[in-house]
Amino acid sequence: MTSRRLASRPLQKRLALAYAAGIYAAGVFVLVMVDVPLVSIHAAIPKDDPSPSAIAEAGPGISLPQLLAGSAVALVILIPVALALGWYVAGRFLHPLRAITATAQVISAGNLHRRLDLGEPTDELTELGHTLDDLFARLQASFDAQRHFVANASHELRTPLAGLRTLLEVALADPDADTDTLRAACQDALALGEHQERIVEALLTLATSERGVTRWDTLDLAHVVEEVLGSRREQAMRKDLGLAEHLTPAVTAGDPKLIESLVANLIDNAIRHNHADGQVEVTTQTSGSQVALTVTNSGPVIPENQIHRLFQPFQKLAPDRHGRRDGYGLGLAIVNAVAQAHHATLTTTARPEGGLSITVRFVNGSHPSHREGQNSYV
Repeated sequence: MTSRRLASRPLQKRLALAYAAGIYAAGVFVLVMVDVPLVSIHAAIPKDDPSPSAIAEAGPGISLPQLLAGSAVALVILIPVALALGWYVAGRFLHPLRAITATAQVISAGNLHRRLDLGEPTDELTELGHTLDDLFARLQASFDAQRHFVANASHELRTPLAGLRTLLEVALADPDADTDTLRAACQDALALGEHQERIVEALLTLATSERGVTRWDTLDLAHVVEEVLGSRREQAMRKDLGLAEHLTPAVTAGDPKLIESLVANLIDNAIRHNHADGQVEVTTQTSGSQVALTVTNSGPVIPENQIHRLFQPFQKLAPDRHGRRDGYGLGLAIVNAVAQAHHATLTTTARPEGGLSITVRFVNGSHPSHREGQNSYV
């Protein structure tokens, strides 16, 4: 067991050899500094000088051969001593690192709530421990969010599946079902299937956004907004909503599909969570080094402390009314993910009279790789 443990410590071996070499070199240096003056003094004393005899009478003395032999023995003895000291010093130096490694292995096995908590004194290894603690905290938050997301996604997908199964079972169990009854059941089944397709498509868009941007093309936000508004005017007319647009050139860079998804989800959210005779206003503009897209809508009053929830997957402030199936709590989550992927700033303000004002600020023109995304909820 001991030989196996030693074999698994190559770093301690290298450090021990390095420390031993330093200790041994220091010992050689001390012996040289002591022996060279003594040898030079011995060589400078004449053979017929009475002084050495007087000195010899006071004690046995050390001859030059004895001095050199003693120095050689000391150097030989210093070898194991230096190796032992080097091994001890290397072990003491690596002990905190081994503690970090052992704790990190336990945490990586699934115990994400544990922390290193190295405490004082503050040194390079302590800073490494604090960095790892921050990393573990972010991993725990990420895993918790992932589990929460998977649970919500499973629930959202299971609900239409259960409804579809119930619908088909009822239709098949009816012995008096005629063609019209079966046709109606099929139409309801198709509607449930379309709802599932929209959820799956939204989930794919969200996953693609969170993966990051791999394609950076130059585009004008005003043109993207015009295309999206053109496909939503009929929907707004059905709800008696007024669409106002104030579009000026706003050139930025990014993934065209993701940015189009961001614009579409912002406008869809403004139309869906609105009231009859309400308003939706879309603005694009350029200001210095940034271009901004702002979508403002009327609607119910939203508490300011609840705004951040809207940007989490499957989060709704109130359940759907009138049996609507068009809202599933992913629209603003996609907006948030696309904004972060493009290093854009997302600012959301709850209007006192009701509704939201959401502004997304992109970098003007080129690849914004030097910036970090920021979210602000006011």
